[in-house]
Amino acid sequence: MRINMRTMATPIQEEVDNNLKVRSGMVKVSDGKTRPTPMRLHLSMEVLKLQKEEVTPVNRNQNQRPFPTDSRVRIVAVTRQKIGGLGLSIKGGAEHKLPILISRIFKDQAADQTGELFVGDAIIKGKDEQQLDNDCANEGDERWAGQNGSSQSGTNEKQMQTRWIDIITVPLMMAYVTRYIFGTDKLRPNAFEVRGLNGANTGVVHCDDAAILSQWLKYITDNIMGLTHLQMKLYNRNFPAAERIEYMGWVNEGILNNNNNQPWQSYRPRFLTLKGTDVLLFDSPPLNIGDWLQCNLTFKVYQSMLRVIKDSENVDERQHCFLIQTSGQESRYFSVETRQELLRIESAWHCSVCAAVMKLGSKTFNVTAGDTRKTAGLTLDWNMGFALYDTQARTYSWQYKFSQLRGSSDDGKSRLKLHFQDSETKAIETKELECPSLQGLLFCMHAFLTAKVASVDPAFLSSRTP
Repeated sequence: MRINMRTMATPIQEEVDNNLKVRSGMVKVSDGKTRPTPMRLHLSMEVLKLQKEEVTPVNRNQNQRPFPTDSRVRIVAVTRQKIGGLGLSIKGGAEHKLPILISRIFKDQAADQTGELFVGDAIIKGKDEQQLDNDCANEGDERWAGQNGSSQSGTNEKQMQTRWIDIITVPLMMAYVTRYIFGTDKLRPNAFEVRGLNGANTGVVHCDDAAILSQWLKYITDNIMGLTHLQMKLYNRNFPAAERIEYMGWVNEGILNNNNNQPWQSYRPRFLTLKGTDVLLFDSPPLNIGDWLQCNLTFKVYQSMLRVIKDSENVDERQHCFLIQTSGQESRYFSVETRQELLRIESAWHCSVCAAVMKLGSKTFNVTAGDTRKTAGLTLDWNMGFALYDTQARTYSWQYKFSQLRGSSDDGKSRLKLHFQDSETKAIETKELECPSLQGLLFCMHAFLTAKVASVDPAFLSSRTP
């Protein structure tokens, strides 16, 4: 019985090839509609390949002679050479109750030079059969009676070889992995697909169980993330420190659909980037400096808020969701593949907010204050805190540090109350304001307060050093 050792190996094999860790394993692949077919999944640091096994005859290239098609008995003379001997290897023998078969012929050596011996030939008589059975150790001129074994099932297998042929190659640079049926909130059981930047797609890759699925997702995602971080570093070399990229990666945005009862029933992939003071959403990843300048969906991070959605608040079966709320625009609903990715986005968001506020320094909003409804400017300043500037008197009416703010409330339209604690009397003083752009003011307040809290951590400040 012939045993294919590849099918008996562990589901995911690890090898070391020139210091590069390579992983491969058997899976089944389909287009999502037809029955899955077996393939090998082969992962390297830069590409993911789907491969099929191909069986081909050995010694079938242009430099090698074809196998004889008959089974006649032949007498072949082979002269041993000083280097290389007879130039062949044999298997079998009387002690194994098997015929003596030629298992290998070494190129350009004695047996090969005859042009009459082939892998799979059975040696039925020789000058010294005992010597033939001991790796053909005869000396001098050997005359053998041989019979071509190409018609025998046992020797047919000796004349065939298998190799893995690449069917699909997906570059991992800025690729993404998804378990969801494209455009929906439906998870595929024990299956995933990988979509590449160049449009290449693995199709639906099916795993035998959840454990193997989890392994593949981790390995592939780790490689994609490593390449993405490398690309971020390359991009950041061309940008000043204040415009550095904190995050970039694929998310899925819920698209409003008014034709059914579930508003977030359709999803589209978006490439989300946090760069300097901006939040950018691309349909496809930027590949050069010009692409960064042509993004048509850009928001200021200090005028936006990210809110992670609790599991109980999910609008459908998509998991790991978050909202980006931007002043003056509809909220945007997003989903990512893993909890770890959601945490990375949340952490990068905080870093971006802090960097944006430090770069901005201060932001002033037009307001009216007090019973007299005087026109004034409420300034949020990184060093000064809250300050109300009377535009008529051209002086500051009041000023408080960010640390003095004890609370705030608003009516959701334009009216805002800020509650400050006096540093000397400890009394709470309430300031009432009217602001036509209330949401923008609230988001900006949140950004400044977040940055102030984060700046207390020395480790954070050191991490922001260019």
